[in-house]
Amino acid sequence: MKRTTLALCASVALAFAAPATGFAQDRYVHANNSAYDTLDPHTVRDVARVASRLNFYDGLYRWVDNPPQLIPWLAKDHTVSEDGLTWTFNLRDDVTFHDGAPLTAQDVVYSFERMLALKRGAGSLFLPMIDPGQTKALDDTTVAFTLKEPSAIFAALVPDILVVNSKLVEENTTDDDMGQAFLNDNVAGSGSYMLKRYDPARGFVGERFAEHFAGWGEKYFDEIEFRTVVETNTRIQGLMRGDYQGLDGYLAPDQVNRLREDENVQILEEESMRVYHIAMHNGRAPLDDRNFRLAMTHAFDYDGYINDIMQGTVARNPTIVPGNLWGAPDVPGYDYDLDKAREYLDAYKAEHGDEIRTLKIGALAGFAETEQTAALMQNSLSQLGIESEIEASPWPVISSNMQNPDTMPDMVPYWKSTYYADPNNWIGEQYGSRYAPTRNVSDYHNDEVDQMLEKALVITDQAERDALYKEATTQVYNDAAGIWIYNTKWYGPYASNVKNIRFCPVGNGQDMRWAYLED
Repeated sequence: MKRTTLALCASVALAFAAPATGFAQDRYVHANNSAYDTLDPHTVRDVARVASRLNFYDGLYRWVDNPPQLIPWLAKDHTVSEDGLTWTFNLRDDVTFHDGAPLTAQDVVYSFERMLALKRGAGSLFLPMIDPGQTKALDDTTVAFTLKEPSAIFAALVPDILVVNSKLVEENTTDDDMGQAFLNDNVAGSGSYMLKRYDPARGFVGERFAEHFAGWGEKYFDEIEFRTVVETNTRIQGLMRGDYQGLDGYLAPDQVNRLREDENVQILEEESMRVYHIAMHNGRAPLDDRNFRLAMTHAFDYDGYINDIMQGTVARNPTIVPGNLWGAPDVPGYDYDLDKAREYLDAYKAEHGDEIRTLKIGALAGFAETEQTAALMQNSLSQLGIESEIEASPWPVISSNMQNPDTMPDMVPYWKSTYYADPNNWIGEQYGSRYAPTRNVSDYHNDEVDQMLEKALVITDQAERDALYKEATTQVYNDAAGIWIYNTKWYGPYASNVKNIRFCPVGNGQDMRWAYLED
């Protein structure tokens, strides 16, 4: 039996050691460009809606800081059996839910089985590695997971096992829905904040949970609000006026520069691992043809977009794996060359004929970068004689459409965010068949790539995994399965008196338990 105790960050240790008393601080209002259409922690997993999951719920471990580190949270430590199949977690015995009920191993079992049953959110990640009924509560503070086969990424996914109050959810279950209707607009968690008010059209307000097991130190926000404000200029003006204390951290460069000039605003800057790309529907003609996809990869003006629109604030990233992460191959990246695009297009037409249907490009409403990308791509397509139409939709709508091959647009520019710091988060989830269609939204399937990705999931030698991910990513690159553009820097806009924002690429700094307002 191998025992693993994750290192506890010094700053986190201070938070645990501090008394639960302190003095009250003001409230924090965060203006976000996406809607909070549900509070259920087990049905969504995107960064746009991460704030409710991180602030209302706790997981066995937690990601903090940059580069991302795993720290103990509900679990004190864990052991792994010699065959790598059984993972046993020892839980804290001092955790209570917001209603005062103790959190036990049975709540962990219920939460995990609920995730598997719903097959949404993080549940789709766990389903391939563990069957329902294979999670057991050995006693009140010990829970064991028995996997189908050894997994190299299970520990990295454990923070996504967000624990709900099983008794409260069961009491509010109707028609065998496992409490879905209840948890859409209610919270049954143990997290740092309790739900005070929720309106899916506006956002949510959280009230500090004074009895949270991690303690609070002397400074904190008593109340947090995450509000949906789709229009970008309204968010910027609201921060400058003092209506909001923070915004989403991925504004266009001119918007960041505008905020830098305001003395009441600070811009926090961090290197991230958020890859911006255009997902292409590989499963539908004409994009199911490699020559047509190669034409598309040469039809995007990478340098113009990065240097002019992004003003050089990001790094060219030639594949889906972040260039600053292990497992990224050394390839040059496709270049913008319309003559070369025409050559590939001619090769396509020689096989399939001259007629090409109108392509549909999806864009995220309220995200100026995606709409600019769509317009730039549309301009190049026009020069190639290809008609296209752009349809901008709110993130929840386009996210849902992308997860169905029938409704996935032909192209969608968006970011692949950091849900855990392992190459599988990028190359595995975006192009591995086991993740289609929920995460492999491009409907890409390649048996050779699948074999490499599957092997990398079960072996633990990082050097061998590194080689497999590099080879798989190179094959996807050669297949021109997508258009990969840049890796992101995070520019977090906050009021100048907001302190101690702990940015982590997993969550984009929306975990508010350590932040406070300076007098």
